[in-house]
Amino acid sequence: MSKLENIIESLYFSASRPISESEIVKILDDSNFDLKAVKNAVSVLEKKYQESSFELVKVASGHRFRIKQEYSQWISKLWSEKPQKYSRALLETLSLIAYKQPITRGEIEEVRGVSVSSQIIRTLLDRSWIKVVGHRDVPGRPALLATTKEFLDDLNISKLSELPELPELGSIPSEVQIPLLDEAQESA
Repeated sequence: MSKLENIIESLYFSASRPISESEIVKILDDSNFDLKAVKNAVSVLEKKYQESSFELVKVASGHRFRIKQEYSQWISKLWSEKPQKYSRALLETLSLIAYKQPITRGEIEEVRGVSVSSQIIRTLLDRSWIKVVGHRDVPGRPALLATTKEFLDDLNISKLSELPELPELGSIPSEVQIPLLDEAQESA
């Protein structure tokens, strides 16, 4: 491997977040290493790790190393903490934002048929999965919500078009459709 590939590999291994190719150029601060050279080196690294237990993947904010999914059953045993569980109301709200963005809280409530708890919006904002991207030009100027790069990074995807396709509601068998819960049931 070339020196540049070794440097980039060390950056990815030591980073706690994805790193973009343009960020690597700034870190290198060397006229010998331009964006094209960095992209070529990243491509070499992607190929190098294809047969390994981990891979270099592109996500919304850049590239990062991750363990391949096929090894997750063993890796999960290293973590004593249980993954955080999210309420159905939170996941429904996040799904509506992801698929219909930008969207207002009122539009989410209209689709769900129940009010959206302030705690749900706060949790999504705290996780940096959503952000306010503007305000609708109507009375009250409600905030327009959209997903963030952190949301895409946490899903290990680089763009919204990689989200699964939504089936047509008419094509979903009725036994699969689950009625929405009202807020009193959700908080129980």
